[in-house]
Amino acid sequence: MRRTIGGMVTLVLVLSLVFLTGVPSSAQAVKNPDTFILATIGDPETLDYAWAYDTASFEVIFNVYDTLIFYDGSRTDRFVPGIATQVPSVANGLISKDGRTYTFPIRQGVKFHDGTPLTPEDVAYSIRRFLWIDRAGGPSSLLLEPILGVASTRDEKGNIKVTYSDLTRAVRVQGNNVVITLKEPFGPFLSIMAQWSYVVSRKWAAANGDWDGTRETMRKFNNPKKEDTAFFAKANGTGPFRLVRWDRAAREVILERNDNYWRTPPKLKRVIIKTVEEAATRILMIKAGDADQIALSRRELPQVQGVEGVRIIDDLPQYLISPAVFFTFEIDPTSPHIGSGKLDGNGIPPDFFKDVHVRRAFAYSFDYGAFLRDAYRGKGVVPKGPIPPGMLGYNPRQEYYTYSKEKAIAEFREAWGGRVWANGFKLTILYNAGNVPREIGARMLKENIEALNPKFKVDIRALPWPTYLAEMDAHKLPVFFIGWLADYPDPHNFAFHFLHSKGTFPFVQKYANPEMDKLIEQAKSEPDPKKREALYFKLVDMAYKEVPQLYLVSPVVFTVLRSWVRGYYYNPIHPGTYFYPISKG
Repeated sequence: MRRTIGGMVTLVLVLSLVFLTGVPSSAQAVKNPDTFILATIGDPETLDYAWAYDTASFEVIFNVYDTLIFYDGSRTDRFVPGIATQVPSVANGLISKDGRTYTFPIRQGVKFHDGTPLTPEDVAYSIRRFLWIDRAGGPSSLLLEPILGVASTRDEKGNIKVTYSDLTRAVRVQGNNVVITLKEPFGPFLSIMAQWSYVVSRKWAAANGDWDGTRETMRKFNNPKKEDTAFFAKANGTGPFRLVRWDRAAREVILERNDNYWRTPPKLKRVIIKTVEEAATRILMIKAGDADQIALSRRELPQVQGVEGVRIIDDLPQYLISPAVFFTFEIDPTSPHIGSGKLDGNGIPPDFFKDVHVRRAFAYSFDYGAFLRDAYRGKGVVPKGPIPPGMLGYNPRQEYYTYSKEKAIAEFREAWGGRVWANGFKLTILYNAGNVPREIGARMLKENIEALNPKFKVDIRALPWPTYLAEMDAHKLPVFFIGWLADYPDPHNFAFHFLHSKGTFPFVQKYANPEMDKLIEQAKSEPDPKKREALYFKLVDMAYKEVPQLYLVSPVVFTVLRSWVRGYYYNPIHPGTYFYPISKG
C-alpha cells in the first residue's frame, strides 16, 4: 500500500473480526467520552484521494470518503457493499463471464457533506479523476493497469498517451449503474476497488477550481502539484466523518460526525488526529487518558506495559515491508545532502549509487539481526526480498545480505574503480522525524560505515513527514528509510512499487531495469500460480544481485490504546484507524 510513516501500524491481519470491549478501570473515568484522540508521528501530505500515497494522509481520507465496496471487517478476501448496493460477482451477473466488465449499482439517497446528493455521474467522475491525476510516483497506476492496461497516462518522454475517450469508454454510466471495463481480466480488481474507489462530488470539485470532468479542461490536471488540487486541504465526502479543519500550524486534523450518514451515524462526535513526534509526550498522553491511541515503536513498548487503563494488542502480522533502505541513482545536484557533489572526500556525485559495488557495500554494512533485536525486540523477520513472508512469490531459500565488515570493505575497494576507498566520501542518511526504529537503523548504518575507513563520513538527519516525502519525490535524498504497506493482498503490489520503473520507489530512486519490468508484467498476467511464483523467484533474485534497496524488516505489529475504547478492529489493508465503529465505554 502506501508509503508507511512507521511507528505503530494499527491495522493488522487477524483471522476473524476482533472487537476491543474492555471495561475501563473504576479508578479512571472516561475522558472526553464523545471524542477520540489519536497521537501519531507525522502530518498528512495531502487530503486528495487521487494524489496521496502515504498512510498519514489516508488515515484522514478513508474516514471522510466512502468507497464503492469495502472490506468485510478484518477480512481481506470478502467484501461488503458501500456506495454500491451490491458487490459484483459472476453469480449475481455484475461481473461478465469474460471477467472484464464490472457493474456497480449506485446507492440512492446518499448525500455529500455539503448536503448535495450523490449521483452515478459523481462516481464515474471520481474514478476517471483518479486515473487522470496520475501524479508521478502516485497511486493512479493501481487502476490504470487493470482498466486501461497502462502503468501511466504518459509515455517515457512525458507525452500524454491516454485520451478522454479512453476514460469515458472504460468508465461509464448506464442508468443508475457505473460500469467499468478492464483491458483484460485482473483477479485482485475488487480488492483494489475496496480501498481505492473513493467518491467525490464533481460539482464541488469544479466549483473549487478542480477538473470539471470535461475533455476541454483536462490537460492541466494531469500530474499536478499537490497544492494545486481542490482536495489538497479541503474535503467534501460522504463518509462517516466530515473534515472540520486541517490545522497545519498546530499539526492536527479535526473530524466531526456526519449526522446525515447513509448508514447509522458514528458513535463518536469528534476525532482529533495530533502529530506528536516526541515519544515521551505520547506515552504521557496515553497514561493520563489524554489520548485514546498512540503511535509507538516496539523499543518504547515496555513503558506502557502493565499500565492501568492501557491495552496492548500484540503479535499481529501484516502485509508489510518496513523499513527498507533506498538509494537514489540520480540525485538532484541541488540536494543539500550530498556535500560537495563530488567524489573528493567531502561529498558524493549525484550518480554515486549507480555503481553496484557501492550498493553492495552498504548492504554488507548493515547489521540486520542487531537491528531486528534492538529496534523491534526480535518481533518480526528479516525478509529475503521485497515480497513479504507468507505471500505468493516469497522464496525462503533466496540468498540475502548479512552483516560482513570484510565483504563491505571489499566492495568499497572495488567501487568507482577504487576511488571511493582512496578518496572517501560524505553524505547524509535521512529518516522521518519521530520514527525511532528508522533513527536506530540510520545510526547503525552510519557507525558501521564510518568504522570501515576514516575517510568515510556519514551524517544522519530527521525531516518532518511531509517534507521528507517532498524531498524524496524531488530525488534529493541520497539514502533514506521508508516502508510499504500493501494496497491489496497480491505480490504484484510489492513487485511493481519496489522494482518496476513506473512504481513508486523506482520513480523516486530514478531506477529502471527493463528486464525486471518485463518479468513483473509477465508475472502479473500469469494465471498459473506455480509459474507465477517462479517468475517472482527470478525477479527477487535479480533484486538481490542488483541491490536497488535493502529489505530490513517485515515486523510483527501491535497497537496501544486505552481500555475504554470499544469497537476497534483490525484489517491489514487499511491505511490507519477506521473510526466509524469506535465508541468509548
